[in-house]
Amino acid sequence: MDIKKALAAQAYAQTRSAAGAEPPPNSAEEGAARFLGTFSETLSRGEATARAAMTGNADPHALVEALASSQSAVETVVTVRDRVVEAYQEILRMPV
Repeated sequence: MDIKKALAAQAYAQTRSAAGAEPPPNSAEEGAARFLGTFSETLSRGEATARAAMTGNADPHALVEALASSQSAVETVVTVRDRVVEAYQEILRMPV
């Protein structure tokens, strides 16, 4: 792992804890469940805002904000998926 990435992850974790975020998960399964739940909520809010904007019930700024949030969430999920696949491939390359 690159030192810049490690420092960025550490700074992000500190920022989240300072902002009153949830406590860290007790297991990987709990962490994944929280992550996917947050992802699902972000997409749902984005879709609801898009529907409201199409009917004229939301301002354009809220729509742009929701689209940017959804895009960021999707990019994060893709990055996590790529890392999991990369780790799996690395495990497969290990000598037995």
